Amino acid sequence: MHLPSCNSEKDPEILHEFIRQNPLGILTTAIKSESYPFLQNSHIPWLIDADFDGNINGLGRLRGHIARQNPQAKAIIESRTAVSESSTANVLEHDVLVLFNGPVHHYVTPKFYKQTKPDTGKVVPTWDYEAVEVYGRAKVYYDAKSTESGVFLAKQISDLSDHMETSIMGYGKTPGTYPWKVTDAPERYIELLSKNIIGMEIEITSIAGRFKWSQEKPVKDRDGLVEGFKNLDTHDGALLSDKVRDHATLFDAKKAASKSET
Repeated sequence: MHLPSCNSEKDPEILHEFIRQNPLGILTTAIKSESYPFLQNSHIPWLIDADFDGNINGLGRLRGHIARQNPQAKAIIESRTAVSESSTANVLEHDVLVLFNGPVHHYVTPKFYKQTKPDTGKVVPTWDYEAVEVYGRAKVYYDAKSTESGVFLAKQISDLSDHMETSIMGYGKTPGTYPWKVTDAPERYIELLSKNIIGMEIEITSIAGRFKWSQEKPVKDRDGLVEGFKNLDTHDGALLSDKVRDHATLFDAKKAASKSET
């Protein structure tokens, strides 16, 4: 991902929180196979373990699961069973990529720019968005008969459900609301479903984000975007307007702080 300094973000705490709020990530794998495409991707909800002490860089890990019948999962299993005698049989040969997108993004018309367009006309359309990319080494739990896989998946689906029900849906935070729990479903039913998924644990080796909200533009141009998105008179328009305004404030504060240090 292109990461210009004006809108890139590398603070792990900020990036981890972005993933918590936007947990649906696109997993991309590169696996040589005669049966499946070399590159495959799937939308998967993830958990971020920021305090994971299994890697030396302190970037944490991702945990997720994927349907066993998914062609991407089949390619993963095929590649790992081919090296079943190896001590790293459940670790993918190549790093994987997971891309997380923000809840809103939008085309930016040059007509929104209140300063540069009337002054010089030197403006073109663009697209504002936010995204976080994660690279890492993936360990997979695909053996349905393995105790290790069973333990991983049991914790994974329980933790994931808890996060989605409480943090995403907000259940349990107000009186009279209760989060759904895995134990609410019949135990045998959960056991059967668990046999149809494989787990994945990604030790993060690199993480970065791009929060592209035109924050580097002149003040009047940014004001035009805030007004233009707000005037769309939609829920997304209001969110877009807030993001442009908030990131402009952050950009100006960082710029002022940088000047004061020199």
